[in-house]
Amino acid sequence: MNKISYLILRMAIGLSMFGHGLVRLPKLSGFSSWMVKSFETSMLPEFMVVPFSYALPILEFCTGLLLLIGLFTRQALILGAVIMLLLIFGTTLIENWAILPSQLIHVAFFAVLLHYIKDNTWALDTKMGK
Repeated sequence: MNKISYLILRMAIGLSMFGHGLVRLPKLSGFSSWMVKSFETSMLPEFMVVPFSYALPILEFCTGLLLLIGLFTRQALILGAVIMLLLIFGTTLIENWAILPSQLIHVAFFAVLLHYIKDNTWALDTKMGK
């Protein structure tokens, strides 16, 4: 992969994560209520869904921001992949198969970017010697 391609892919996944978090942060309580309702018939107890529903937008926003500026890129990619794996698990528990492809595509982005991390030259990481 070349350095420009890497930057484009990092920006794409970064914008997706940043945008997901950004639009949910101002309506965090409503988002949490929606998520709890979505999982009410699943095997996950509410006491596990509630903290995750509040943490998710913050984690998405932070992961996206780090990827957009290229800071702690490896860690942000790993965090993004873990977030997506948790979302995939939740998606399967509520049998929402329609959103599964989007989550799988996100995981693929994270995996490819981790594999080609050496091409991450347009990033604050390189300026800071990380």
